Amino acid sequence: MKATQLKKARRAAGLTQTQLANKLGKSQGYVSLLERGKRSPSMSLAKRLAKVLNLPPTARPLRVSKRGLTRFDADRTAKSLATLGYPGFAYLGSSDTPTNPAEVLLRTLAAQRVNARVVEAMPWLLLRFADFDQKETLEFAHLNSLQNRFGFVVSLARNVAEHKTEYAHRLPELNKLLSSLEPLRLAREDDLGQQFRSERLRDWVKQNRSEAAVHWNVLTDLGTGHLAYAN
Repeated sequence: MKATQLKKARRAAGLTQTQLANKLGKSQGYVSLLERGKRSPSMSLAKRLAKVLNLPPTARPLRVSKRGLTRFDADRTAKSLATLGYPGFAYLGSSDTPTNPAEVLLRTLAAQRVNARVVEAMPWLLLRFADFDQKETLEFAHLNSLQNRFGFVVSLARNVAEHKTEYAHRLPELNKLLSSLEPLRLAREDDLGQQFRSERLRDWVKQNRSEAAVHWNVLTDLGTGHLAYAN
């Protein structure tokens, strides 16, 4: 949560620093320090700020460590996506507290085995939410060797944005992300958590994958044609 974002959100909510401080159980001076970037809110305080100021999910704490991301299981990921509004899992309902979409993306990409329906939702996160902290997200992806998976997902999102007017406004940010990821691209192949049942299937996918999958050294036949929200 950036200091400028906090100050803007407080003003949009019609609150003075003192009024916000009272809601948080803090002093006005402490709120002033937060807004000037002199203090960083704790994880619990950041969650309270997000709720009090009705901040978007991307402003919520990114609960990931620099290394060794804790993976979400498929059920938890699906529920998190439903809470963020992903249509493919709307039937699951939503919880009161959304997870930062960047966290859902990173934890999913870090999983050794990923449900195909969950993978299909990853480009949607990049299309739906416009205010990711790119620098932080890229840093986590790089430190956890996720840049190829991330680059492929961003490429899919860009392809959707190029062909669907609804998401055209996302193109500048997606292109910027790809430019930042390009120098970090890894030479080793990655199966995107699909764990093929046979070498024959693996070879077929390798021969029939998209140009984006080849470029990012990802073994998957996933393309925009598989994404319901791309049509």
